[in-house]
Amino acid sequence: MANNDASPLGSVDEFLKRCQQSGDAAYSALRSVLERLEDPKTRTQARIFLADLQKRFPTKEDCDQCFRTYHFQIEDIFFDQYEGTQGRKKLTMMVIPSIFVPEDWSFTFFEGLNRHPDSIFKDKSLAELGCGNGWISIAIAEKWLPSKVYGLDINPRAVKMSWINLYLNALDDKGQPIYDGEKKTLLDRVEFHESDLLSYCRDNDIQLERIVGCIPQILNPNPDAMSKMITENASEEFLHSLSNYCALQGFLEDQFGLGLIARAVEEGIAVIKPMGIMIFNMGGRPGQAVCKRLFERRGFHVNKLWQTKILQAADTDISALVEIEKNSPHRFEFFMGLSGDQPICARTAWAYGNAGGRISHALSVYSCQLRQPNQVKTIFEFLKNGFHDISSSLDLSFEDDSVADEKIPFLAYLSTVLKGSSFCKYEPPAGSKHFRNLIAGFMKTYHRVPLNTDNVVVFPSRAVAIENALRLFSPRLAIVDEHLTRHLPRNWLTSLAVKCAGTDKPAEDSLTVIEAPRQSDLMIELIRKLKPQVVVTGIADYESVTSSAFVHLLDTTREIGSRLFLDISDHFELSSLPSSNGVLKYIGGTVLPPHAAIICGLVKNKVYSDLEVAFVISEEEAIFKALSKTVELLEGNTAPISQGYYGCLFHELLSFQLADRHPPPQRECASAKSAEMIGFASSANSVLNNAELAINEAGNSSLVHMDVDQSFLCVPSPVKAAIFESFARQNIAESEIDVTTSIKEFIKSNYGYPVDSNTEFIYADGSLALFNKLVLCCIQEGGTLCFPSGSNGNYVSAAKFLKANIVCIPTKLEEGFKLTDKGLSGVLETVDKPWVYISGPTINPTGGLYSHKEIENLLTSCAKFGARVVIDTSFSGLEFDSEGWGGWNLVDSLSKLYSSSNPSFCVSLLGGLSLKMLSGGLKFGFLVLNQSAMVETFYSFPGLSKPHNTVKYAVKKLLGLREQKSGDLWDAIAEQIRNLKCRSKRLKETLEKCGWDVLESSGGVSMVAKLTSYLNKTVRFKKYKDGGSSEDGTMYEVKLGDSNIREVIRRATGLCINSGSWTGIPGYCRFTIALEESDFERALDCIVKFKNSISN
Repeated sequence: MANNDASPLGSVDEFLKRCQQSGDAAYSALRSVLERLEDPKTRTQARIFLADLQKRFPTKEDCDQCFRTYHFQIEDIFFDQYEGTQGRKKLTMMVIPSIFVPEDWSFTFFEGLNRHPDSIFKDKSLAELGCGNGWISIAIAEKWLPSKVYGLDINPRAVKMSWINLYLNALDDKGQPIYDGEKKTLLDRVEFHESDLLSYCRDNDIQLERIVGCIPQILNPNPDAMSKMITENASEEFLHSLSNYCALQGFLEDQFGLGLIARAVEEGIAVIKPMGIMIFNMGGRPGQAVCKRLFERRGFHVNKLWQTKILQAADTDISALVEIEKNSPHRFEFFMGLSGDQPICARTAWAYGNAGGRISHALSVYSCQLRQPNQVKTIFEFLKNGFHDISSSLDLSFEDDSVADEKIPFLAYLSTVLKGSSFCKYEPPAGSKHFRNLIAGFMKTYHRVPLNTDNVVVFPSRAVAIENALRLFSPRLAIVDEHLTRHLPRNWLTSLAVKCAGTDKPAEDSLTVIEAPRQSDLMIELIRKLKPQVVVTGIADYESVTSSAFVHLLDTTREIGSRLFLDISDHFELSSLPSSNGVLKYIGGTVLPPHAAIICGLVKNKVYSDLEVAFVISEEEAIFKALSKTVELLEGNTAPISQGYYGCLFHELLSFQLADRHPPPQRECASAKSAEMIGFASSANSVLNNAELAINEAGNSSLVHMDVDQSFLCVPSPVKAAIFESFARQNIAESEIDVTTSIKEFIKSNYGYPVDSNTEFIYADGSLALFNKLVLCCIQEGGTLCFPSGSNGNYVSAAKFLKANIVCIPTKLEEGFKLTDKGLSGVLETVDKPWVYISGPTINPTGGLYSHKEIENLLTSCAKFGARVVIDTSFSGLEFDSEGWGGWNLVDSLSKLYSSSNPSFCVSLLGGLSLKMLSGGLKFGFLVLNQSAMVETFYSFPGLSKPHNTVKYAVKKLLGLREQKSGDLWDAIAEQIRNLKCRSKRLKETLEKCGWDVLESSGGVSMVAKLTSYLNKTVRFKKYKDGGSSEDGTMYEVKLGDSNIREVIRRATGLCINSGSWTGIPGYCRFTIALEESDFERALDCIVKFKNSISN
């Protein structure tokens, strides 16, 4: 076309004249070309105009001159060198100064893409991050025919130029469409959008099969420059810097200049399809290991497609990397020229470059695919919603795939659970129904043993299960496999009362354990000779494959009249191909006899070697119920997160199985008659029958539980973050799980409790387990346990179950049912070797508070009589009506008392953190002992379920946050204290309106009240089915009293509370208020409903 030929865009000369003015003017002129390309009516003419424009600059030198003079250039990129290239051999591309010019960096990236088979992009949806002038997006579409390519760039001018380049290559020089083999043009396959990384795809809900990226990996030496608003009208220098530099992104990888890549990868996880692949160009400056780990710690398999060496761009300032080296031990990798093979650090490279030398660095193309995509997506979705700060702790890189197969699904499960406001739902003491169902399902699917949830009881550990079983039956003589006695009480293993065995004389208070070899013939010989009432044993390895040894044990114990607990822990495999197990093979065909139960400790996981949960299998209903109650009495419940971990393993093994594929096996029943068996110990029977333990019925999901010592309050984000981080971390240092220093500071700041070098700190899964070991210490010393009236009924019942001598200290209504020094002294005068239990500063269950003066007076009375004192702080820390209270500072009081009192006097501090930290399912208890004799006695009862390292990590982190006395955790605790005060007030008002006398609460999570209007009177009520879900219309008439008020209220409304039998205060019932919001509202409705039902 002649120079003076005109077009709607004007002549080429006029166009060039406009462009010559400035880079901004050239961009404005090119935008007007794009507007005509976008309009189908003017598209052809506009494309012809660009062809004419290109012809003006036929040589490489002409193109370079055009760029310098007119602020743009059009040049061809040739593909002849790329093997297998089909179709056209070149692309025509336009660039302007404010966007990234194709150079070695991007050509190397395309070479890496070519290392993939052709099928990788064919018919796939794809996004290119940092598309620049769009040449790679267009080249991918041209060569591999993907279904759609989204070219994305944060630079608005780059996006406009990409569209021009798309039209340049989708249309020929005459403006006609160029069709590929599928009769489509590049316009059908490619589109470009302004986007901060993948925000366009995220905002438009676009799921991708491939993501490719070639984005900046050096921090801007001028951080303030990166904070400017990105617009089309920004300066050319600023817009061009977007292709060279990145800003801090808040990621661990920022320290290597890889923060933007890290953000791109995490955004990509959200939008990539499960089998999708990401391909990134990575400068090797931080070192190959650092680059690879960026992907691996986010759950990717990584494949290095291509590596070469390129010269460092002369216009890129690496001083930011020099600064990083100055402040960290890390050293970046550069080389002197392209031929250098010895790496030099950034500082040396910077100096060499400034002196005129050319520096280079490695350049690699990585292809990455998520190893467990759905689970990893779930994890990052959780982190994205308010938990970005802990993403640096996440490490999903594993040398062993079997470890990844366990840990990643669990972290996904944990993410799902923590997303809820309260992740700790009420579960029965026997264990989570879901977890027990999974165990039963595994047994049914893999071992053909048709169990259900009511055949499985969950324990914190195998040792706890064995000790609880022995305490339940309290045999005079038990034979225990020598491999299983390590955690049994020392006095059981040293007693010589074997001669009592076989006699009719009861000796409930003496339990003798004889250790025996595991080999079945030797074990059976001992059983026949000694005739024990309980046998606990495992199976030798060589006997475990067949069932003959187990059958022999069953027959022998049945003949003798011994109860058998068989441990299969060592031979139980969590595998899709479990080895043959003779015990499970037997009970797959024969019903487990009533005198036998199976114990299984789950310890064989790949990730957390010391994380344990155990379960007991019994097909005898009475045994199931009794063992469930021992968990509640002696442990409280098994840590829900531990159950969740193993539940994940079971779920993974069951998820791909077809349900009910095999008909249930027809099992035989053992027909041989048994000798008379030992029953439950009379003390155990009395407690199990009379204690107000958990109510568990079919369909009990409709029950409202105001009768449990658990918190179902909303769990704050810092707690969730600490829990997740504790499991996500790898290689946690000992110092990070050493909680003792934090606990020292905690008890000092909260109670002024004195500690010294001789103070012993003991930790467990919960404070109840620690309390019960103290009860055993009391029994060992021949002491008497003194409980004030108005103590926690579960603690009193546990002490009775353990057969402690118990005395009740009277308390009075006018004193808020608090212990007084006068009432205490009156009892201590009559008791030998007293042990005094005090719940405080907040009293459970009344919600009263002991002032510093009151506790000082009580301790003075105890010191006078040489009492051992257990102060239980487990229910303290949430005081909401504490005006004038002032807290405790025991250090001076105890120092004086220790120096002047009876030497047997000592004060032990018992506590837990779940209430104080609003930590829901995070179970942690501590015990602080100050007397060496007490410590020695305590350790003679070793069967304590210790908190896992992940728990200690989370607790240490939370205690650190709490000591700051500010921040999200502190705010959340303050908010919940306000919430509890409001609830306490509302519950009090509701109860009083319904005829109850309420003792006002000042803290904690419970209060007590007496139904004065109706107690000891005959009332009529309608029963509701399933504990409150539907009315059946039947009227019942009953006289209300402490013995039945709990049952009547539950039957009438579905509300579970504790009666005066539990609180120890006649007529006064306990109501807990730490419920989920909806359950608390239902509880108030139930109280009103009960009043209305009995009034009518």
